[in-house]
Amino acid sequence: MKTKDVVLKVLVEFSRLLIGVVFIFSGTVKAIDPMGGAIKIGEYLSAFGLDFLHAFSTLLSINLSAIEFTLGVSVLLGVYRRYASFFTLVFMALMTPLTLYLALFDPVSDCGCFGDAVILTNWETFYKNVVLLAAAILLFIHNQRMLQLYTFKVYWFVALYAYLFCVVFAYWNYNHLPMIDFRPYKLGANIPELMSIPEGAPEDEYNYSFIYEKEGVKQEFSLEDIPTADSSWVFVDAKTTLVKKGYEPPVAAFNLYTSEDDLEVTDRILDDPNGVLLLIAPKLEEADDSRIDEIITIYDYALENKITFYGVTGSSSDVVVDWTNNTGAEYPFLIADAELLKTVIRSNPGLVLLKSGTILGKWHYKDIPEEEEVKEVMEESLSGLTVVKKKEDDPSLVIILTFTLPLLFVWMYDYFRNRRRKKEECAASIEEAHI
Repeated sequence: MKTKDVVLKVLVEFSRLLIGVVFIFSGTVKAIDPMGGAIKIGEYLSAFGLDFLHAFSTLLSINLSAIEFTLGVSVLLGVYRRYASFFTLVFMALMTPLTLYLALFDPVSDCGCFGDAVILTNWETFYKNVVLLAAAILLFIHNQRMLQLYTFKVYWFVALYAYLFCVVFAYWNYNHLPMIDFRPYKLGANIPELMSIPEGAPEDEYNYSFIYEKEGVKQEFSLEDIPTADSSWVFVDAKTTLVKKGYEPPVAAFNLYTSEDDLEVTDRILDDPNGVLLLIAPKLEEADDSRIDEIITIYDYALENKITFYGVTGSSSDVVVDWTNNTGAEYPFLIADAELLKTVIRSNPGLVLLKSGTILGKWHYKDIPEEEEVKEVMEESLSGLTVVKKKEDDPSLVIILTFTLPLLFVWMYDYFRNRRRKKEECAASIEEAHI
Protein backbone atom coordinates (compact mmCIF):
# COMPACT_ATOMS: atom_id res chain seq x y z
CA MET A 1 0.00 0.00 0.00
CA LYS A 2 1.32 3.44 -0.93
CA THR A 3 2.29 5.92 1.77
CA LYS A 4 -0.40 8.31 0.49
CA ASP A 5 -3.09 5.66 0.92
CA VAL A 6 -1.86 4.82 4.42
CA VAL A 7 -1.94 8.47 5.48
CA LEU A 8 -5.41 8.91 3.99
CA LYS A 9 -6.66 5.78 5.75
CA VAL A 10 -5.29 7.04 9.08
CA LEU A 11 -6.91 10.46 8.59
CA VAL A 12 -10.27 8.88 7.68
CA GLU A 13 -10.21 6.58 10.70
CA PHE A 14 -9.17 9.44 12.99
CA SER A 15 -12.05 11.53 11.63
CA ARG A 16 -14.44 8.62 12.11
CA LEU A 17 -13.41 8.20 15.73
CA LEU A 18 -13.44 11.95 16.40
CA ILE A 19 -16.90 12.58 14.96
CA GLY A 20 -18.35 9.36 16.34
CA VAL A 21 -17.17 10.00 19.91
CA VAL A 22 -18.05 13.73 19.92
CA PHE A 23 -21.54 13.17 18.49
CA ILE A 24 -22.27 10.27 20.85
CA PHE A 25 -21.06 12.31 23.83
CA SER A 26 -23.04 15.37 22.74
CA GLY A 27 -26.22 13.37 22.18
CA THR A 28 -25.82 11.53 25.49
CA VAL A 29 -25.37 14.59 27.70
CA LYS A 30 -28.32 16.26 26.00
CA ALA A 31 -30.43 13.14 26.60
CA ILE A 32 -29.42 13.10 30.27
CA ASP A 33 -30.82 16.61 30.69
CA PRO A 34 -33.49 17.15 28.00
CA MET A 35 -35.13 19.92 30.02
CA GLY A 36 -31.84 21.81 30.02
CA GLY A 37 -31.70 21.34 26.26
CA ALA A 38 -35.24 22.66 25.94
CA ILE A 39 -34.29 25.74 27.97
CA LYS A 40 -31.28 26.37 25.71
CA ILE A 41 -33.39 25.88 22.55
CA GLY A 42 -35.87 28.36 24.03
CA GLU A 43 -33.05 30.89 24.35
CA TYR A 44 -32.15 30.37 20.69
CA LEU A 45 -35.78 30.77 19.61
CA SER A 46 -36.11 34.00 21.59
CA ALA A 47 -32.83 35.35 20.22
CA PHE A 48 -34.03 34.79 16.64
CA GLY A 49 -37.59 36.02 17.22
CA LEU A 50 -39.19 32.55 16.99
CA ASP A 51 -41.01 32.60 20.34
CA PHE A 52 -44.08 30.96 18.79
CA LEU A 53 -42.08 27.70 18.60
CA HIS A 54 -41.44 27.55 22.36
CA ALA A 55 -44.12 24.89 22.76
CA PHE A 56 -41.94 22.50 20.74
CA SER A 57 -38.73 23.11 22.72
CA THR A 58 -38.85 19.81 24.62
CA LEU A 59 -39.71 17.81 21.50
CA LEU A 60 -36.85 19.49 19.62
CA SER A 61 -34.48 18.84 22.50
CA ILE A 62 -35.21 15.12 22.68
CA ASN A 63 -35.02 14.67 18.91
CA LEU A 64 -31.81 16.69 18.59
CA SER A 65 -30.11 14.49 21.18
CA ALA A 66 -31.36 11.33 19.43
CA ILE A 67 -30.24 12.51 15.98
CA GLU A 68 -26.76 13.43 17.21
CA PHE A 69 -26.46 10.14 19.07
CA THR A 70 -27.61 8.11 16.05
CA LEU A 71 -25.23 9.90 13.67
CA GLY A 72 -22.38 9.32 16.12
CA VAL A 73 -23.16 5.61 16.45
CA SER A 74 -23.57 5.20 12.69
CA VAL A 75 -20.27 6.92 11.92
CA LEU A 76 -18.38 5.10 14.67
CA LEU A 77 -19.66 1.65 13.62
CA GLY A 78 -19.61 2.29 9.86
CA VAL A 79 -23.38 1.95 9.43
CA TYR A 80 -24.95 3.57 6.34
CA ARG A 81 -21.56 5.15 5.69
CA ARG A 82 -22.64 7.26 2.73
CA TYR A 83 -25.80 8.60 4.35
CA ALA A 84 -24.27 8.99 7.83
CA SER A 85 -21.32 10.98 6.47
CA PHE A 86 -23.64 13.10 4.31
CA PHE A 87 -26.02 14.03 7.13
CA THR A 88 -23.07 14.66 9.45
CA LEU A 89 -21.65 17.06 6.86
CA VAL A 90 -25.03 18.79 6.50
CA PHE A 91 -25.31 19.08 10.28
CA MET A 92 -21.85 20.64 10.61
CA ALA A 93 -22.39 22.86 7.55
CA LEU A 94 -25.41 24.34 9.35
CA MET A 95 -23.92 24.55 12.84
CA THR A 96 -20.54 26.08 11.93
CA PRO A 97 -21.90 29.36 10.46
CA LEU A 98 -24.46 29.50 13.28
CA THR A 99 -21.74 29.28 15.93
CA LEU A 100 -19.71 31.92 14.06
CA TYR A 101 -22.74 34.22 14.33
CA LEU A 102 -23.01 33.41 18.05
CA ALA A 103 -19.32 34.16 18.54
CA LEU A 104 -19.56 37.49 16.73
CA PHE A 105 -22.81 38.83 18.15
CA ASP A 106 -23.25 36.79 21.38
CA PRO A 107 -27.09 36.48 21.40
CA VAL A 108 -26.70 33.56 23.85
CA SER A 109 -23.76 33.16 26.20
CA ASP A 110 -23.27 29.42 25.75
CA CYS A 111 -24.20 27.34 22.71
CA GLY A 112 -25.21 24.34 24.83
CA CYS A 113 -23.40 21.88 22.53
CA PHE A 114 -22.53 19.62 25.46
CA GLY A 115 -25.32 20.69 27.79
CA ASP A 116 -24.06 21.60 31.25
CA ALA A 117 -21.46 18.80 31.18
CA VAL A 118 -18.84 20.89 29.35
CA ILE A 119 -19.25 24.66 29.07
CA LEU A 120 -17.53 26.24 26.07
CA THR A 121 -17.38 29.88 25.07
CA ASN A 122 -18.92 30.75 21.73
CA TRP A 123 -15.50 31.17 20.14
CA GLU A 124 -14.31 27.82 21.52
CA THR A 125 -17.45 26.23 20.09
CA PHE A 126 -16.80 27.78 16.67
CA TYR A 127 -13.19 26.52 16.58
CA LYS A 128 -14.40 23.07 17.65
CA ASN A 129 -16.96 23.06 14.84
CA VAL A 130 -14.35 24.10 12.25
CA VAL A 131 -12.33 20.98 13.15
CA LEU A 132 -15.44 18.78 13.04
CA LEU A 133 -16.51 20.30 9.72
CA ALA A 134 -13.11 19.47 8.20
CA ALA A 135 -13.40 15.91 9.52
CA ALA A 136 -16.96 15.62 8.15
CA ILE A 137 -15.83 16.77 4.68
CA LEU A 138 -13.05 14.17 4.67
CA LEU A 139 -15.45 11.41 5.76
CA PHE A 140 -18.01 12.33 3.14
CA ILE A 141 -15.45 12.27 0.32
CA HIS A 142 -13.87 8.99 1.47
CA ASN A 143 -16.84 7.34 3.21
CA GLN A 144 -16.12 3.95 1.64
CA ARG A 145 -12.76 3.84 3.42
CA MET A 146 -14.46 3.92 6.83
CA LEU A 147 -14.32 0.80 8.97
CA GLN A 148 -17.47 -1.28 8.59
CA LEU A 149 -18.37 -3.38 11.65
CA TYR A 150 -21.71 -4.68 10.38
CA THR A 151 -23.00 -5.90 7.05
CA PHE A 152 -25.69 -3.99 5.18
CA LYS A 153 -28.35 -6.52 6.23
CA VAL A 154 -28.43 -5.29 9.86
CA TYR A 155 -27.82 -1.58 9.27
CA TRP A 156 -31.50 -0.84 9.83
CA PHE A 157 -31.45 -2.40 13.29
CA VAL A 158 -28.32 -0.55 14.49
CA ALA A 159 -29.55 2.89 13.35
CA LEU A 160 -33.14 2.42 14.52
CA TYR A 161 -32.07 0.94 17.85
CA ALA A 162 -29.66 3.84 18.51
CA TYR A 163 -32.37 6.43 17.77
CA LEU A 164 -35.11 4.75 19.82
CA PHE A 165 -32.76 4.01 22.72
CA CYS A 166 -31.76 7.67 22.97
CA VAL A 167 -35.39 8.87 22.70
CA VAL A 168 -36.51 6.52 25.47
CA PHE A 169 -33.50 7.43 27.62
CA ALA A 170 -34.12 11.17 27.17
CA TYR A 171 -37.84 10.76 27.86
CA TRP A 172 -37.08 8.87 31.08
CA ASN A 173 -34.78 11.67 32.24
CA TYR A 174 -37.46 14.21 31.31
CA ASN A 175 -40.02 12.44 33.50
CA HIS A 176 -37.61 12.16 36.43
CA LEU A 177 -34.56 14.10 37.52
CA PRO A 178 -31.50 13.77 35.23
CA MET A 179 -29.57 10.57 35.86
CA ILE A 180 -26.40 12.66 36.22
CA ASP A 181 -26.64 16.20 37.58
CA PHE A 182 -24.13 18.37 35.74
CA ARG A 183 -25.21 21.56 37.49
CA PRO A 184 -23.74 22.91 40.76
CA TYR A 185 -26.88 22.02 42.75
CA LYS A 186 -26.27 18.27 42.93
CA LEU A 187 -26.84 16.07 45.96
CA GLY A 188 -24.25 16.76 48.64
CA ALA A 189 -23.42 20.25 47.35
CA ASN A 190 -23.14 23.04 49.92
CA ILE A 191 -24.57 26.25 48.46
CA PRO A 192 -22.66 28.75 50.68
CA GLU A 193 -19.39 27.06 49.73
CA LEU A 194 -20.33 27.21 46.04
CA MET A 195 -20.90 30.96 46.37
CA SER A 196 -17.66 31.67 48.23
CA ILE A 197 -14.47 32.92 46.60
CA PRO A 198 -11.29 31.20 47.84
CA GLU A 199 -8.63 33.35 49.41
CA GLY A 200 -6.02 34.37 46.85
CA ALA A 201 -8.27 33.56 43.88
CA PRO A 202 -7.52 35.71 40.81
CA GLU A 203 -9.66 38.82 40.48
CA ASP A 204 -11.01 40.48 37.35
CA GLU A 205 -8.43 42.65 35.60
CA TYR A 206 -9.56 45.82 33.89
CA ASN A 207 -7.99 48.37 31.58
CA TYR A 208 -9.04 51.95 32.31
CA SER A 209 -8.85 54.71 29.72
CA PHE A 210 -10.02 58.32 29.74
CA ILE A 211 -11.15 60.55 26.90
CA TYR A 212 -10.22 64.24 27.00
CA GLU A 213 -10.95 67.02 24.54
CA LYS A 214 -8.78 69.97 23.53
CA GLU A 215 -9.64 72.53 20.86
CA GLY A 216 -12.36 70.24 19.47
CA VAL A 217 -10.07 67.22 19.24
CA LYS A 218 -10.76 64.16 21.41
CA GLN A 219 -7.97 61.89 22.54
CA GLU A 220 -7.87 58.74 24.66
CA PHE A 221 -5.35 58.45 27.51
CA SER A 222 -4.33 55.63 29.81
CA LEU A 223 -4.43 56.07 33.58
CA GLU A 224 -0.70 56.88 33.63
CA ASP A 225 -0.84 59.37 30.75
CA ILE A 226 -3.71 61.62 31.89
CA PRO A 227 -2.73 65.22 30.97
CA THR A 228 -3.13 66.63 34.47
CA ALA A 229 -0.41 69.22 33.88
CA ASP A 230 -2.27 70.78 30.94
CA SER A 231 -5.51 72.37 32.12
CA SER A 232 -6.66 73.01 28.56
CA TRP A 233 -7.64 69.35 28.26
CA VAL A 234 -11.27 68.82 29.28
CA PHE A 235 -12.48 65.46 30.58
CA VAL A 236 -15.20 63.92 28.38
CA ASP A 237 -15.66 60.26 29.26
CA ALA A 238 -14.08 57.16 30.84
CA LYS A 239 -13.91 53.60 29.48
CA THR A 240 -13.48 50.35 31.37
CA THR A 241 -12.47 47.18 29.50
CA LEU A 242 -12.26 43.71 31.03
CA VAL A 243 -8.79 42.35 30.22
CA LYS A 244 -8.82 39.08 32.15
CA LYS A 245 -11.69 37.31 33.88
CA GLY A 246 -10.99 36.36 37.47
CA TYR A 247 -12.33 33.45 39.52
CA GLU A 248 -16.06 32.94 39.13
CA PRO A 249 -17.80 30.85 41.83
CA PRO A 250 -20.02 27.99 40.59
CA VAL A 251 -23.05 29.74 42.12
CA ALA A 252 -23.09 33.48 41.47
CA ALA A 253 -26.18 34.19 43.58
CA PHE A 254 -28.86 32.35 45.51
CA ASN A 255 -31.38 34.94 46.68
CA LEU A 256 -34.74 34.16 48.27
CA TYR A 257 -37.32 36.80 49.23
CA THR A 258 -40.61 36.74 51.10
CA SER A 259 -43.61 37.24 48.84
CA GLU A 260 -45.31 39.71 51.21
CA ASP A 261 -42.67 42.35 51.99
CA ASP A 262 -39.80 41.39 49.65
CA LEU A 263 -37.52 40.69 52.63
CA GLU A 264 -34.42 38.59 51.81
CA VAL A 265 -34.29 35.39 53.86
CA THR A 266 -31.44 33.60 52.08
CA ASP A 267 -29.12 33.39 55.08
CA ARG A 268 -31.90 32.13 57.33
CA ILE A 269 -32.70 29.33 54.86
CA LEU A 270 -29.09 28.31 54.26
CA ASP A 271 -28.12 28.41 57.95
CA ASP A 272 -31.05 26.31 59.22
CA PRO A 273 -29.57 23.24 61.01
CA ASN A 274 -32.91 21.40 61.32
CA GLY A 275 -33.65 21.17 57.62
CA VAL A 276 -35.63 23.15 55.06
CA LEU A 277 -37.97 21.74 52.41
CA LEU A 278 -38.44 23.90 49.34
CA LEU A 279 -41.23 23.14 46.88
CA ILE A 280 -39.73 24.81 43.81
CA ALA A 281 -41.89 25.86 40.86
CA PRO A 282 -40.10 28.26 38.46
CA LYS A 283 -43.43 29.03 36.74
CA LEU A 284 -46.20 28.26 39.18
CA GLU A 285 -48.88 28.86 36.54
CA GLU A 286 -47.44 25.92 34.57
CA ALA A 287 -46.76 23.66 37.56
CA ASP A 288 -48.26 20.17 37.61
CA ASP A 289 -50.72 19.73 40.48
CA SER A 290 -51.28 15.98 40.13
CA ARG A 291 -49.24 15.22 43.27
CA ILE A 292 -50.85 17.74 45.59
CA ASP A 293 -51.87 15.08 48.13
CA GLU A 294 -48.29 13.85 48.42
CA ILE A 295 -47.03 17.44 48.77
CA ILE A 296 -49.52 18.13 51.56
CA THR A 297 -48.38 14.93 53.31
CA ILE A 298 -44.77 16.15 53.12
CA TYR A 299 -45.86 19.54 54.49
CA ASP A 300 -47.68 17.91 57.41
CA TYR A 301 -44.57 15.84 58.15
CA ALA A 302 -42.47 19.01 58.12
CA LEU A 303 -44.79 20.73 60.61
CA GLU A 304 -44.73 17.74 62.96
CA ASN A 305 -40.94 17.52 62.89
CA LYS A 306 -40.20 21.26 63.00
CA ILE A 307 -38.77 21.32 59.51
CA THR A 308 -39.23 24.62 57.67
CA PHE A 309 -41.34 24.32 54.50
CA TYR A 310 -41.65 26.94 51.77
CA GLY A 311 -42.98 27.10 48.27
CA VAL A 312 -40.53 28.97 45.99
CA THR A 313 -41.47 30.46 42.65
CA GLY A 314 -40.55 33.05 40.08
CA SER A 315 -44.20 33.85 39.39
CA SER A 316 -46.22 36.85 40.55
CA SER A 317 -48.17 37.08 43.80
CA ASP A 318 -51.47 36.74 41.89
CA VAL A 319 -50.36 33.35 40.57
CA VAL A 320 -49.36 32.32 44.11
CA VAL A 321 -52.83 33.23 45.34
CA ASP A 322 -54.45 31.21 42.55
CA TRP A 323 -52.28 28.19 43.37
CA THR A 324 -53.14 28.47 47.08
CA ASN A 325 -56.86 28.69 46.36
CA ASN A 326 -56.85 25.83 43.85
CA THR A 327 -54.71 23.40 45.86
CA GLY A 328 -55.53 24.34 49.44
CA ALA A 329 -51.84 25.03 50.11
CA GLU A 330 -51.17 26.43 53.59
CA TYR A 331 -47.40 26.78 53.28
CA PRO A 332 -45.86 30.24 52.72
CA PHE A 333 -44.15 31.20 49.48
CA LEU A 334 -40.78 32.75 48.71
CA ILE A 335 -39.83 34.54 45.50
CA ALA A 336 -36.67 33.84 43.50
CA ASP A 337 -35.38 34.23 39.97
CA ALA A 338 -37.11 31.71 37.68
CA GLU A 339 -33.87 30.90 35.81
CA LEU A 340 -32.14 30.14 39.10
CA LEU A 341 -34.96 27.78 40.09
CA LYS A 342 -34.80 25.97 36.73
CA THR A 343 -31.11 25.40 37.38
CA VAL A 344 -31.65 24.09 40.90
CA ILE A 345 -34.11 21.38 39.85
CA ARG A 346 -35.46 20.18 36.50
CA SER A 347 -39.04 19.79 37.65
CA ASN A 348 -42.05 22.07 37.95
CA PRO A 349 -42.73 21.64 40.81
CA GLY A 350 -39.81 19.85 42.41
CA LEU A 351 -38.90 19.24 46.04
CA VAL A 352 -35.49 20.09 47.52
CA LEU A 353 -34.27 19.30 51.04
CA LEU A 354 -31.56 21.52 52.56
CA LYS A 355 -29.74 21.26 55.86
CA SER A 356 -27.22 23.95 56.83
CA GLY A 357 -27.07 24.93 53.16
CA THR A 358 -26.27 21.40 51.94
CA ILE A 359 -28.58 19.70 49.43
CA LEU A 360 -29.58 16.36 50.95
CA GLY A 361 -32.56 15.48 48.79
CA LYS A 362 -34.12 16.30 45.41
CA TRP A 363 -37.34 14.87 44.00
CA HIS A 364 -39.14 15.29 40.70
CA TYR A 365 -42.84 15.80 41.38
CA LYS A 366 -43.52 12.32 39.97
CA ASP A 367 -41.09 10.83 42.51
CA ILE A 368 -42.27 12.62 45.66
CA PRO A 369 -42.52 9.93 48.40
CA GLU A 370 -45.87 8.32 49.11
CA GLU A 371 -47.46 8.79 52.53
CA GLU A 372 -46.17 5.49 53.94
CA GLU A 373 -42.62 6.28 52.72
CA VAL A 374 -42.29 9.87 53.91
CA LYS A 375 -40.86 9.24 57.39
CA GLU A 376 -38.23 6.74 56.25
CA VAL A 377 -37.20 8.76 53.18
CA MET A 378 -36.90 12.05 55.08
CA GLU A 379 -34.94 10.57 57.98
CA GLU A 380 -32.59 8.84 55.57
CA SER A 381 -32.09 12.05 53.57
CA LEU A 382 -31.50 14.22 56.65
CA SER A 383 -28.88 11.76 57.88
CA GLY A 384 -27.00 12.05 54.58
CA LEU A 385 -27.48 8.38 53.64
CA THR A 386 -29.28 9.32 50.42
CA VAL A 387 -26.17 11.09 49.12
CA VAL A 388 -24.04 8.01 49.85
CA LYS A 389 -26.57 5.65 48.23
CA LYS A 390 -26.78 7.90 45.17
CA LYS A 391 -23.05 7.39 44.57
CA GLU A 392 -23.22 3.65 45.29
CA ASP A 393 -26.26 3.05 43.07
CA ASP A 394 -24.93 4.87 40.00
CA PRO A 395 -26.88 3.31 37.08
CA SER A 396 -24.36 4.39 34.40
CA LEU A 397 -22.92 0.91 33.92
CA VAL A 398 -26.40 -0.61 33.59
CA ILE A 399 -27.37 1.97 30.97
CA ILE A 400 -24.16 1.35 28.98
CA LEU A 401 -24.67 -2.42 29.06
CA THR A 402 -28.33 -2.05 28.11
CA PHE A 403 -27.25 -0.23 24.96
CA THR A 404 -24.10 -2.16 24.03
CA LEU A 405 -25.12 -5.77 24.71
CA PRO A 406 -27.92 -5.90 22.08
CA LEU A 407 -25.50 -4.40 19.54
CA LEU A 408 -22.91 -7.01 20.50
CA PHE A 409 -25.42 -9.86 20.06
CA VAL A 410 -26.50 -8.47 16.69
CA TRP A 411 -22.83 -8.20 15.65
CA MET A 412 -22.27 -11.86 16.60
CA TYR A 413 -25.39 -12.90 14.67
CA ASP A 414 -24.34 -10.76 11.72
CA TYR A 415 -20.82 -12.17 11.74
CA PHE A 416 -21.80 -15.84 11.77
CA ARG A 417 -25.00 -15.49 9.72
CA ASN A 418 -23.89 -13.01 7.07
CA ARG A 419 -20.23 -11.99 7.07
CA ARG A 420 -18.72 -15.44 7.70
CA ARG A 421 -21.09 -17.14 5.27
CA LYS A 422 -20.19 -14.54 2.66
CA LYS A 423 -16.49 -15.26 3.16
CA GLU A 424 -17.12 -18.99 2.84
CA GLU A 425 -19.12 -18.46 -0.37
CA CYS A 426 -16.37 -16.28 -1.82
CA ALA A 427 -13.73 -18.86 -0.91
CA ALA A 428 -15.83 -21.62 -2.51
CA SER A 429 -16.29 -19.55 -5.68
CA ILE A 430 -12.56 -18.95 -5.95
CA GLU A 431 -11.87 -22.65 -5.44
CA GLU A 432 -14.38 -23.60 -8.15
CA ALA A 433 -12.84 -21.08 -10.50
CA HIS A 434 -9.41 -22.68 -10.04
CA ILE A 435 -10.85 -26.14 -10.68
